[in-house]
Amino acid sequence: MGKAKNGAQKVGLMQRLEKDAAICAEGYLFECERRGYLQAGAFVPEVVLDHPEVVTELHREFVHAGSDIVEAFTYYGHREKLRIIGKEHLLEPLNRNALEIAKKVADDSGTLLAGNLSNTNLYVPGDEQSRKDVRRIFDEQIAWAMEYGVDLFVAETFSYGEEALISLEAMRASGVPTVVTLSIHQEPKTRDGWSLGEAMKRFEAAGADVVGVNCARGPNTMLPLLKEIRDAVSCQVAALPVPYRTTPEQPTMQSLKDPASNIRPFPTALDPYVCTRYELGDFTRAAHDMGVRYLGVCCGAGPHHIRAVAEALGRKPEASKYSPDMSKHAFMGTDPTLKPSNREFAERL
Repeated sequence: MGKAKNGAQKVGLMQRLEKDAAICAEGYLFECERRGYLQAGAFVPEVVLDHPEVVTELHREFVHAGSDIVEAFTYYGHREKLRIIGKEHLLEPLNRNALEIAKKVADDSGTLLAGNLSNTNLYVPGDEQSRKDVRRIFDEQIAWAMEYGVDLFVAETFSYGEEALISLEAMRASGVPTVVTLSIHQEPKTRDGWSLGEAMKRFEAAGADVVGVNCARGPNTMLPLLKEIRDAVSCQVAALPVPYRTTPEQPTMQSLKDPASNIRPFPTALDPYVCTRYELGDFTRAAHDMGVRYLGVCCGAGPHHIRAVAEALGRKPEASKYSPDMSKHAFMGTDPTLKPSNREFAERL
């Protein structure tokens, strides 16, 4: 465990969760793609090698907005993804750069450093060789992360419960706290047919410290899943939606359809569906009221979304200095010194 900015020992993940809540900002893939530093489709985080300053700044912006955790940008930075783009030789330097960048920001800000694992897209049910291949991918990423003194591991966006269990077994060998989250698609179950409650019980029984859901679903379609999860387990629960307006008919960002266009919105035309900061605040309050303590936002998140999560929990991160205050706005404000003619014109803007 590292040190906080004042030199004191950092408060660990489990202590934070027992006392209040922990915020984890995710969403690096989409944000780096929007900024022009990462290619949609492959979604391999080469940006940590090509433009480390971009990742450093994004980590800092999320911490400024209220994130308690700096998650190393190794999502999809594993052997299989790099093989597909013909750059498997970059595997170790990519992981080390991502960890070094995240560690520097975590040390400077006194936040927790998280190692990160993700779905490999290699797992095949009943195929023992695929299990071995998946475990190898996790083991090598975990080994590098441990060299940088991570405070926790996050394994996320799994569709297969069994693959998530493989990641959990690998992470538990590290001895640091573990977070395991599933990505639930149109059917409210894993690809291997487990119900949400069954999956979470299996993760808890296998030693997970935090279990839950992330990615795919927006606030409106993730929230209904949380009660089943909270009722199924006694351990801590995580919820990190994507900031998109999904519906019961189109419950995931991948299933959204735009009636005004023939273009499939996912992943690069989701702009019309982006949630406001207030919607993320509402989700956070509702999830927290259910007993969910590990909270954040996934693909598509901007710092303003993370600030909304923090403020919904009653916090005032550094970014709250710049939270909206319309009282001084020339047309929409309430300050008595504003010109009446402008305030009267407000309805005609």
